[in-house]
Amino acid sequence: MSPSSLPPGWPAQVPPAGVEGWREAAVVWLLDHCPSEYRAYDGWRRHPLALAWIAGMHIDAQVEVMRTAYRQARVRLGSELPPEAVKDVLATIEAEGLRLRAASRAALLLTEALEGITWVPRL
Repeated sequence: MSPSSLPPGWPAQVPPAGVEGWREAAVVWLLDHCPSEYRAYDGWRRHPLALAWIAGMHIDAQVEVMRTAYRQARVRLGSELPPEAVKDVLATIEAEGLRLRAASRAALLLTEALEGITWVPRL
């Protein structure tokens, strides 16, 4: 399967759905986006769809934290940090927010694939 036949946002580390080993790679990717303690639970590996569901919720919660942090950073840190440091903090929060939004999209795509939903490219 070529990269153009993958849905936009599919994680690069995961082979296309249906390819041998794709579920195992998806589990690794999902666990990489969860707290490290999740690796101690065999149930997540046995039930990848459940892992995808919880990973998506975890990632989406982090997106909300970044949004809240961005809104509050100037007020909370403005009197404690120099202006250039606050700008750096805001830029870092923004970059992390973008990374997390991409991870959220990827987690949703993996969830759909684990549910058996097939992506069909549009012309």
